[in-house]
Amino acid sequence: MATEVIRVENLDKRYGALEVLRNVSLSVTKGEVVVLFGRSGSGKSTLLRCINFLEEPTAGIIDVGGVRMEVGPALRARREQINQIRRRCGMVFQEFNLFPHLSVLENVIEAPCTVKGESRKVASDRARELLARVGLEEKADEYPIRLSGGQKQRVAIARALAMQPDIMLFDEPTSALDPELIGEVLSAMRDLAKDGMTMVVVTHEMGFAREVANRMVFMHEGELIEDGPPSRVINSPSDERTRRFLEAVL
Repeated sequence: MATEVIRVENLDKRYGALEVLRNVSLSVTKGEVVVLFGRSGSGKSTLLRCINFLEEPTAGIIDVGGVRMEVGPALRARREQINQIRRRCGMVFQEFNLFPHLSVLENVIEAPCTVKGESRKVASDRARELLARVGLEEKADEYPIRLSGGQKQRVAIARALAMQPDIMLFDEPTSALDPELIGEVLSAMRDLAKDGMTMVVVTHEMGFAREVANRMVFMHEGELIEDGPPSRVINSPSDERTRRFLEAVL
């Protein structure tokens, strides 16, 4: 039986009167690749950011790797549990967020050294392995300003992997890239999927979803509308809203 590594139950997120997520429930099992898709403003990125508490949910339960957090007034006091969840989840954003004053290698080893207290030698050895894994070993001593957008995003992937997460969360990782650079980032993500990494990916790259995802989840106005294997969701969606969206993007 597949091991469940993410469970979201009845999750709400509100900003004042604005309801961004409404009664969202989602589970992800070990090794799964789940693609979240939908129109801008549908709540995809907010859901991703709630999973690792970059956004504080309004109500509901989030369980990541057995660390269960019930949202409530005492949430802020449970900082260590939130940190445990964040250590389990690597995250890659739309913007690369690399430190411009640090080399590529220094960007990748910063968190393992400062957060986990690893020695520079141990962190550097792993960082070089990860940079080789994303095809950038020769860029270790370069600075971000000398990298293309696709290279920066691959460094960001290596940086997230350096913390040895159980899960990788990708928030539209190719949306800030020129079309000719998208392929190199998706290739690095395909390799992660082949290696069995659990991934939740917000993306409009339907070709990637069709090829790599185990499941596709369509979000609309803060709700999960459709959830199923790519072949069914893309070819015969059960909800009219999913069908209309796919007609517009395919």
